[in-house]
Amino acid sequence: MALELPQITLIAITNKDFQAHKYAIDESCRDIRWGAVKLIWDESIKSIDDWNYKIIYELHHYVQTPYAFLFHADGYPINPSAWRNEFLDYDFIGAPWPLPRDNYSYLTPDGELIRVGNSVSIRSKRILELPSQLGLEWKSYYGNTNEDGFLCVHNRKILQEHGCKFAPLDVAKYFSREHAIPENEGLTPFAFHSL
Repeated sequence: MALELPQITLIAITNKDFQAHKYAIDESCRDIRWGAVKLIWDESIKSIDDWNYKIIYELHHYVQTPYAFLFHADGYPINPSAWRNEFLDYDFIGAPWPLPRDNYSYLTPDGELIRVGNSVSIRSKRILELPSQLGLEWKSYYGNTNEDGFLCVHNRKILQEHGCKFAPLDVAKYFSREHAIPENEGLTPFAFHSL
């Protein structure tokens, strides 16, 4: 019996690796019925920075459901039986991040360490729309313009002030895996993202 997720759009924006994205869609739809499935082909993407910008300011235009699952050719749902309804209690849930090896990664402007992010994620329509609605400035942080860091770390407090909730590590470890960390040892999550 397929997992029914009518409130979520499975979506990617890209301009490369069509066959790999098609494979990811096929795998993601094997035992899951989504509210919509969209692969947005965008030839204007010339760099990873272009892609990050489009995720922050343009992804919401393509999503008509209350949530979006942003997937990649190397990151998508693989274990429907690991689904938990509590994943939708949050405006953003992605894979846990490891402890940083420097003094700036995953740290908010006021020094709070954030352990959950990742671009392969479920996002609410609200968190997709807020950066544009609030006019949040697009800028580099420590030389990076990663969209997950933009939302989960650098603008976290602003988004929380507007009602956004971010999944804690204790929930996110069941959602997805990007890194092997002590917290997810022995767990089979819903999704994955390769490095």
